[in-house]
Order: sequence, then C-alpha cells, then structure tokens
Amino acid sequence: MLKELAAGARMLLRGFGFWRRDAGVMLLGLVPAAIVFAALVWGLVALGIGLPGLVDWATPFADGWQEFWRSAFRALVTVVVFAGAAVLAFVTFTALTLIVGDPFYERIWKAVEADLGGEVPAEGPSFWSGVGNSLVLVVQGVLSAAVVAVAGFVPVVGGVLAAVLGAVLTGRLLARELAARAFDARHLDPRVRRALIRAHRWRFLGFGVATQLCFLVPLGAIATMPAAVAGATMLARSVLDEVHPVAADRA
Repeated sequence: MLKELAAGARMLLRGFGFWRRDAGVMLLGLVPAAIVFAALVWGLVALGIGLPGLVDWATPFADGWQEFWRSAFRALVTVVVFAGAAVLAFVTFTALTLIVGDPFYERIWKAVEADLGGEVPAEGPSFWSGVGNSLVLVVQGVLSAAVVAVAGFVPVVGGVLAAVLGAVLTGRLLARELAARAFDARHLDPRVRRALIRAHRWRFLGFGVATQLCFLVPLGAIATMPAAVAGATMLARSVLDEVHPVAADRA
C-alpha cells in the first residue's frame, strides 16, 4: 500500500518534470487554471465573510444557551460548513478548469502521450464527453462535501476526521477525473476502467492526495494544474501499460 501511494505521488513529480520537456505547452495550461482559481477564491472569501452571520441566523435555537456553548457550537458549524465548501471548491476547480481549458489540456495530454511512446490514440475524447465527466465530478464533489460536513460533527475527533476524510475523498475524485482523458481516448469499457482503478486504488489515491496538498499552497492550484494533467496521463499510462493486453482485449 505505502509503495503504491508513493508511486502515485511520484507521478505528480514527474508531471512537474514535464516542464523541462515542453515548457510552452505547459505554460498554456496556467491560463484557465488562473481564471477559475480567481473566481473560486472570490467565492470562498465572500462565504468566509458572511458565514458567521449566516450561521447565527440559521441557529436561533442556540440563542438561549450559555455563551461558551453557544459560541463553541456556532464556531463548529462555521468550520464544518466552510470545510465542506472548500472540498467542493477543490473538486469544482478541477472540473471547471478542465472544461474551460480543454484545448490547452488536450495539447498537454497529446504531448505527454507522444513523449511516453507506444500506442497513442489519434484523438482524445470529445469536448462534450469532458463536460459530462466534469459534471459527474461536481455531483460527486457535492456528495463528498456533505459527507465531510457530517463527519465534522462527530464529538472530539470530528475536525480531524473531516480533514482526513476530505483529503481521501477529494484525492480519489481528482485522480479519477484527471486520468479520465487517457482512458476515454482509448474507449475503454466502463467496467474495464473501474477494474483498473480498483486494482491500483492506492496509486491513484497517492496521486490525488499529493495533487490536493499542492492545491493547498498559496497559488499552488494554478501552478499544479498543468503538472497534474501531465502526471495523470503518466499515471493512466502506467496502469494501462501493465495490463495492456488484457485491457485491449476486453475494451
């Protein structure tokens, strides 16, 4: 498990290393990431400013409590709601950036595929296929945010549990979405794709969590997105190359 987690994280490092191979195509990937990042940060800041008042308004039943318990409860609700919104923002960032920057990330995917060699699909997935995948990711992100929010209310360990659960759920979603282009381009049967991801779940999780941690660094989401697309292509290829004969026969 630990070996596979580390292997997944190294895929992201290899994605950053692709800047040395084709800096021009990677530079283009910063543009859509910057646009979407600015919009989501503005939304989170606005939520952070207005959330305390919103929580006070939504919890009138706590008005009669002792001040310590009232403040502690409302602070917990505020943290949990904001954490859920942050999880949703992480997933939404990836989905929206992939939609907005589809032509740019198509070029990164093709460049990485060509650099890796072997059988390279003539065309990637269609734009509308990418939109559909991104919308599915958003829905899954909403469900993950709800799960994280509920976990945050667990007594004593709620904060830690929500943080860990958020990292795992978000990392898993990020890895699957970012690697989808390489799978879609090969027209793999959904059952084959799920089997591949399930068989290498720890590698995908290592990549996804590493990507998410980079997103947490100030402006890290912008700098990481091109590398994440490149690294996810390498991740998908590493899985496909291991079981290529089987995957090709079943597709």
